[in-house]
Amino acid sequence: MTRDREPADLFVIGGGINGCGIARDAAGRGLSVRLAEMGDLAQATSSSSTKLFHGGLRYLEYFEFRLVREALIEREVLLEAMPHIAWPLRFVLPYHPEMRFESETPTSRLLNRVMPWMKGRRPAWLIRLGLFLYDHLGGRKILPGTRTLDLTTAPEGAPLKPDFRRAFEYSDCWIEDSRLVVLNARDAAAHGAEIMTRTRVVEAAREGDLWRIELEDVETGARWATHARMLVNAGGPWVGQVIRDVAHIPSREGVRLVRGSHIVTRKLFEHDKAYFFQGTDGRIIFAIPYERDFTLIGTTDADHPDPAEPVVCTEEEQDYLLDFASQYFARPVTREDVVWTYAGVRPLYDDGAKSATAATRDYVLSLDEAEGAPLLNVFGGKITTYRRLAEAALEKIGRHFPKAGAPWTARAPLPGGDFPVDGVEALISDLAAAYPALAPEEARRLVRAYGTEARRLMDAAGGPGRSFGGGLTEAELGWLMRHEYARTAEDVVWRRTKLGLRLTAAEVAEIDAWMAEQRRERDDARAAE
Repeated sequence: MTRDREPADLFVIGGGINGCGIARDAAGRGLSVRLAEMGDLAQATSSSSTKLFHGGLRYLEYFEFRLVREALIEREVLLEAMPHIAWPLRFVLPYHPEMRFESETPTSRLLNRVMPWMKGRRPAWLIRLGLFLYDHLGGRKILPGTRTLDLTTAPEGAPLKPDFRRAFEYSDCWIEDSRLVVLNARDAAAHGAEIMTRTRVVEAAREGDLWRIELEDVETGARWATHARMLVNAGGPWVGQVIRDVAHIPSREGVRLVRGSHIVTRKLFEHDKAYFFQGTDGRIIFAIPYERDFTLIGTTDADHPDPAEPVVCTEEEQDYLLDFASQYFARPVTREDVVWTYAGVRPLYDDGAKSATAATRDYVLSLDEAEGAPLLNVFGGKITTYRRLAEAALEKIGRHFPKAGAPWTARAPLPGGDFPVDGVEALISDLAAAYPALAPEEARRLVRAYGTEARRLMDAAGGPGRSFGGGLTEAELGWLMRHEYARTAEDVVWRRTKLGLRLTAAEVAEIDAWMAEQRRERDDARAAE
């Protein structure tokens, strides 16, 4: 069965940040767009990041100056476009002059040749030089610059071992990663895109100047076909599988799957800054204030053999992160501190690097125009540069769509982000005044998730309504089902929010039952029309 009467300009495979970002940009330029995601939006890599908009300080050691500069510029562009789900975060980098690192980067090899007596150490001047570049490569305007801390007196030194007496403090940004994806999908839909979740692309074949795409509803098994002038493969970890098994196109380009694992622990420190820790193995991890009562620690870099393999934080990775953090914190971090773990697979372009850590994080856009309708394959990328990746993708395919509009997404607000960067507190006060039954922290959470739409969310339901625990109400659940493609409790408690950290299994089951009943009522109403 073929559902569409008119072919779309673009058909996008993948509902992660790259797919939704491209769909939004293209739809805003006047192109007709359809997007299919086989699961929920941001169900894989895009909800499993370290939740940072950052330039990638450590990439300077690999001389990836273009990537870092682009990411640094994007930090401030995106802060203005989404001040509800992104905000500045200060990072504390403790320094110990005697620490040695088994680092194999271009920078370390150069230093070992020039100053062999420093082998295995990152001298303070080198770190300060890197931070100077980090402060200035991107033309920073909003974020404060680097400063030096005396850890013997600063509160940031209190949780750390007394060996660490000095630190450098610099700026990066926090981002609610899965909400970023959903808001891009919503804005794409507002510009005319069709977003289809839980819809698998079974087959794609060229038919002259068009692609014929066979689709399957994952929940019902129903199948149908649609057509498009161009296919965009933003399948993330499955990008290679789409090329081989869906489009059946021979390609020498490969993807390197790198697993990044994280642990969430009880709150390990009281201040609101994050830590940047250097490991003796040359790697780095972050320890970040998380969801008010927790600390997020990550990430690892390990090759992942197959996207079909379960993506979990292994016992070995948990031990690695706990041991790494315990080298810095005065009180050792143990298994008893861990409340949750998660992992995601980054689909990096296979550039032949020796290790997963050294593999490039830059994106690669490969356009296949060999026969008939074109195919764009998207490899790699960082969440920080997703908007620039989308612009680059539209530029690369521009000659196929000469009537498409100009770039438009820079500083264009995402849904709920139409307020000044410093306007969060005013929105929280307004929401709390309008709905005094909301606890202060709940009003803050809602504004941080929905921005100016938090008040609309409550007004549309006439108030919070039934409570399901953890601050989740009937008003919010209804909004998520109507406007944000949520269908199950898992969609809500682990992607649209992180309330799974606070809810019991019984409460989650109650949410699932309520949502199932809402779906049945909606389906019955449609059948009666």
